Amino acid sequence: MANLKEIRLRITSVGSTMQITSAMKMVSAAKLKRAQDAIIQMRPYANKLTELLKNLSASLDSSDGGVYTQEREIKNVLLVTVTSNRGLCGGFNAYIMKKAKALINEEYANANVSILSIGKKSSEHFTKNGFNVASTHDALFGGLTFDNVAIVAEGIMEQFVKGDYDKVVLVYNQFKNAATQIIMTENFLPVQAAENNSEIVVDYIFEPTKQEIVEQLIPKSLKTQLFKAVLDSHAAEHGARMTAMHKATDNASELKKDLTLTYNKARQAAITNEILEIVGGAEALSG
Repeated sequence: MANLKEIRLRITSVGSTMQITSAMKMVSAAKLKRAQDAIIQMRPYANKLTELLKNLSASLDSSDGGVYTQEREIKNVLLVTVTSNRGLCGGFNAYIMKKAKALINEEYANANVSILSIGKKSSEHFTKNGFNVASTHDALFGGLTFDNVAIVAEGIMEQFVKGDYDKVVLVYNQFKNAATQIIMTENFLPVQAAENNSEIVVDYIFEPTKQEIVEQLIPKSLKTQLFKAVLDSHAAEHGARMTAMHKATDNASELKKDLTLTYNKARQAAITNEILEIVGGAEALSG
């Protein structure tokens, strides 16, 4: 059995760790509230705009859809991976990187795949492991605004128009609740119409023209889609971190209880041995 000093040091160490994880849990809970409010407010607008765009695209001729709807043979693919800048959030980042690698090795095995990374964790991982990282945008979470995300979206759209990429896919964690994140693989470019005409529920009257409306609506919709994905990931990150720190705090608490019990048993055994030695010494003297 370990001596009392070693057990005491371990109890102190676990107690310090428990204080840190508890504090991190509270910080993440506060950040989660703001991030959750942001994505909840954003979703109805983003979903309605996406629905409108799909209906509109389905009602257009292929020549009216513009450069963002062009279907091409898939030779070059861009994966936009959204992770976090920091760790200590369970498997939040690992799941995204695992999903991205599965897409590279399976679905797009016959294509040249590049990665646009948002978040230090994926940037470091893919760069270190020799993947083709086209660009990184780790500072985006330092100023998470629509305008900043729109700049990234504009760069992606420009590269698609130039023919650098034939397909662009978003890979991110969608926020469901604090304990649950859903891994999303979402088509970004080319813009896809509704899968069948039965999904079209509105007959649109165009003013001024279809072409002008499409040229304005599609870029705005794409910027909004990327912004929603980043907001989703941001909220999911804080939820994952809060859950991870909650579990870590509970585990530290249990470990501290076990160590305290071990310490008390060791202390009791030491006291018993001392008493036996005293009694034995007294008997020897009296004999």
